[in-house]
Amino acid sequence: MTAKKYKRTLVTSALPYANGPLHLGHLAGVYVPSDIYVRYLRQQGRDVISICGSDEHGVPITLKARNEGISPQEVVDRYHEINKKAFEDFGISFDIYSRTSNQVHHETASEFFKTLHEKGVFLEKTSEQYYDQEADAFLADRYITGTCPHCGNPGAYGDQCEQCGTSLSPTDLINPVSTISGSQPVLKETKHWYLPLDKFEPWLQEWILKEHKEWKANVYGQCKSWLDQGLHPRAVSRDLDWGVPVPVEGADGKVLYVWFDAPIGYISATKELTPEWEKYWKDKETRLVHFIGKDNIVFHCIVFPTMLKAEGSYILPDNVPANEFLNLENDKISTSRNWAVWLHEYLEDFPGKQDVLRYVLCANAPENKDNDFTWKDFQNRNNNELVAILGNFVNRAIVLTDKYFEGRVPELTGLTDQDNATLEEIKTIALSVEQSLEQFRFREAIKTGMDLARLGNKYLADTEPWKLIKTDQERVKTILNISLQISANLTLLLDPFLPFSMEKLRGLLQFEGRAWDLIGKPDLLTAGHSLGKASLLFEKIEDEQIQAQLDKLDLTKEDNEKPAEVSPQKEEITFDDFTRMDLRVGTILEAEKVAKTKKLIKMRVELGFEVRTIVSGIAEYYEADTLPGRKVCVLANLAPRTIKGIESLGMILLSENPDGTLHFVEPSDEAVNGSEIN
Repeated sequence: MTAKKYKRTLVTSALPYANGPLHLGHLAGVYVPSDIYVRYLRQQGRDVISICGSDEHGVPITLKARNEGISPQEVVDRYHEINKKAFEDFGISFDIYSRTSNQVHHETASEFFKTLHEKGVFLEKTSEQYYDQEADAFLADRYITGTCPHCGNPGAYGDQCEQCGTSLSPTDLINPVSTISGSQPVLKETKHWYLPLDKFEPWLQEWILKEHKEWKANVYGQCKSWLDQGLHPRAVSRDLDWGVPVPVEGADGKVLYVWFDAPIGYISATKELTPEWEKYWKDKETRLVHFIGKDNIVFHCIVFPTMLKAEGSYILPDNVPANEFLNLENDKISTSRNWAVWLHEYLEDFPGKQDVLRYVLCANAPENKDNDFTWKDFQNRNNNELVAILGNFVNRAIVLTDKYFEGRVPELTGLTDQDNATLEEIKTIALSVEQSLEQFRFREAIKTGMDLARLGNKYLADTEPWKLIKTDQERVKTILNISLQISANLTLLLDPFLPFSMEKLRGLLQFEGRAWDLIGKPDLLTAGHSLGKASLLFEKIEDEQIQAQLDKLDLTKEDNEKPAEVSPQKEEITFDDFTRMDLRVGTILEAEKVAKTKKLIKMRVELGFEVRTIVSGIAEYYEADTLPGRKVCVLANLAPRTIKGIESLGMILLSENPDGTLHFVEPSDEAVNGSEIN
């Protein structure tokens, strides 16, 4: 199917997770191709809306909040704003950038769940999951660590070992430990709701493998692999206190699983955007296109369509043009290792060069296989293509017009076969770009679009107006008129790819046309039309700038490879000095943040022989309501201190990492309150 058969198009872009800033891999995989496609459709005058927003639920959010000692809402508020601004800075032109913590989303996701629940779609199953008795909470996979049974890594998570990359389940771990309390969890029964993907497998086989053979090979292949292996019911709820509450009785302490909740965010964002949201989601004359990365293929091609099919009133995605991953300097982009080019840092180092990165990421897009971003390629594409081909052509056309004809478009005084062939080639190039965009072949489209600038350079080189001006001014008028018509066409053809630069070029040409169907029309710039003053569209990027980026990556690599530095040993003490310290095991009974402070938490600690009030500067690392029940080590005979008007009777022992983060020194569960630490 092609988009022209539809009345309108709904484009969604994968909701970025609001637990960190965006890097160039995000732009390359999803957002640059999505924006190019949407801008192209708008230029064609089609009815199209572009939907995106922050994915703000799930365990990684709660983990980050817990590690930073803040609330999950504070985490998502921070990164929602950072990422929203980054998209705006790079010209990613969503019609709305919403968020899944919004009330409209909670309501939409709840109603969607209730509809499927009332239709009897879900399975209800009771299973055993790890439970932290001290924290009185079921543990999500990432709240459990233990020894990997495959490689022996003692810090593997309940869903994956990041050392060997093996996918795990919590029960695979050797000696599992709760990251909340440090205690050994127990298995406990819990009830959850499941989407029976297996029941929809025959329909998915027909819908994907027979009706959508036009999907990209990487998308179609991954879907076929999943279907060939056989599908299984998938839980749509989990035990967690952050997310959309499961809206049925008997579901206290349970929220919608983020994979179920997040794609509904496309629907809730559309509701937020327009009261006519249903025509984009429920009218079969609408084409739904999902732009995603390869890690989201199964959710957008199998799981979400199953949800929509089960609900019954929604349209299904017509295409899911997913990209593969982008590597950085021959190494996988890793946020945990800081091996990335962060968008906000790029703009600090290369101000005003958003289009350079857009161009490079599109020209080198990982459309069918993982690709590599290198700073040398970035420099070469800027200097040898944007500067030497595109910028050079339009600058020569404008400068020569200013020099010979006082900055006014000269008239055509007679067309040669070469002129006619050049003008006809504009239409041919435009048609080829259009066909590539319709098939989501963005690398091919930008390469072909640049052919129009190459055509202009060749035309000027062949006709040599700087020589002819001495003998045939009338011929030069025609040559420069055609060169300026090519320049005006470039503003139309390349606008989806290079919106900032083409806006600047429109200013240089004093040309306001934007519609796609103007491409190839004669006299986009009429004779006598005044141009603006010449100005460079692009500037060369020097070796020193590139070396600075490579040096930054070298420092990152060194930081990743060297062991963490620890503070040096303090001066020696005697055994008698040590025995003067009365170290005891205690349990925190109560904890509350000290008002009008950032770091202080007031705790009531049971020491066996009495209950003490202790004030500690740990609020940046722990939330007060997570502390009751934790065992701690206490220096009991420390002289009392008054802190913010509160008498503190002891000190809780903490370890401090090289990065300054603090962690409790925790005794074993068997240690009795008041027992001495020797």
